[in-house]
Amino acid sequence: MRTPLIAVSTDAKDFENYTWHATPQPYLDAAVSTAGLLPVLLPSLGDRLDLDSLLETIDGVLVTGSRSNVYPELYGGEASEENGPYDHARDATTLPLIRKAIEKGVPLLAICRGIQELNVALGGTLATEIHEREGAFDHRGPQDAGHDTRFAIRQTVKVAPGGCLARIFDTSEVRVNSVHRQGVDRPAPRLQVEAVADDGTVEAVSVKEAPGFAVGVQWHPEYWAHRDDSSARIFRAFGEAVRLHAAARERAGIAAE
Repeated sequence: MRTPLIAVSTDAKDFENYTWHATPQPYLDAAVSTAGLLPVLLPSLGDRLDLDSLLETIDGVLVTGSRSNVYPELYGGEASEENGPYDHARDATTLPLIRKAIEKGVPLLAICRGIQELNVALGGTLATEIHEREGAFDHRGPQDAGHDTRFAIRQTVKVAPGGCLARIFDTSEVRVNSVHRQGVDRPAPRLQVEAVADDGTVEAVSVKEAPGFAVGVQWHPEYWAHRDDSSARIFRAFGEAVRLHAAARERAGIAAE
């Protein structure tokens, strides 16, 4: 069987007199080395992309984190300079991609910004600058530190019993990293909360009655997937779901011949 293909979201960034479509390497490393998948970068070209054709070709979708935030007007909020930066091209690509992937049963893993996009795509809202809320932890990573310190595993999340993450982790608590300043406020009606931090912040969700694997996590399992078991379990579960989807598609194609 061929190595399954997954589409990976990209940020649209302007530098060197061009607009580049890019994603951080740790997501790609985890997809290849831990999940056993072949990632292909999806440019953030919005409605110029034929997403239906894409989802008939690839076997999974990985929606990555980013420094940018989902544009607040997409969930009834108000944009501000403090809440930025924004990436309209990415929003215009990932939100319809998420909805179509779920509809078609294509396995989906959404990380950090990705879980926020998943929530907005299905009708939920986001809380900005959550560290300013009374009783909230500071979920931001240290900005001036090296990546190993910034992405250090430093908080415990409680895993909901009986959910998909409980099956993946086989435990009621897991240690994760925390590198975000906004998060899920009102979960979309179709989302099931899978894990929360000790201050009540939503840390993971799944899509209720989704025809395929559809999970979002607020932390960054990609960074430690090569050496942390809990991080690796997420990517291995995603990889297995993608392979099952690819195999089912292949069998369907053979039967149709």
